[in-house]
Amino acid sequence: MQDITTRADIELLVNTFYERVRKSSIGFLFDDVAHTDWSHHLPNMYNFWEMTLLGTATFSGNVMQKHFVLHHQHPLTTAHFDTWMQLFEQTVRELFAGDKAEEAIRRALDIRRLMEYRVIGS
Repeated sequence: MQDITTRADIELLVNTFYERVRKSSIGFLFDDVAHTDWSHHLPNMYNFWEMTLLGTATFSGNVMQKHFVLHHQHPLTTAHFDTWMQLFEQTVRELFAGDKAEEAIRRALDIRRLMEYRVIGS
C-alpha cells in the first residue's frame, strides 16, 4: 500500500469514508438530520484534508458551528464520535500505509476530541 501523497489520494479517502458513514449507524445524521449537500460537502472535505495533510488547497468554513447546529437538531453522543473515528481509522488503514496515513489518523483523533469536548462537553 502507498501513503497519502496526492489530491487523488485525499479524494479516495474522503469518498470511501463518507460512503461508509452513510451506510453506518451515523448516516442518518448526515442525510436525514443535516440534509448534507454532498456535492458541496465532499469538495470541502477534500480541501480540508488536503490542507491538513499536504499543506495545499484552501479550506474555508466554520466546522465547529455546523456541529453545534447539528447537535441542536439531534443531540450528538460519544457513541456518534466513536463511530466516526472508527470508520475513519478503518478507511485509512485499508487504503494507505505510511507517515501521512498515520498523521491522518492522529489528526482525526485530535479533531474528534476537540469536537466532542466543544459540542457535547465530554
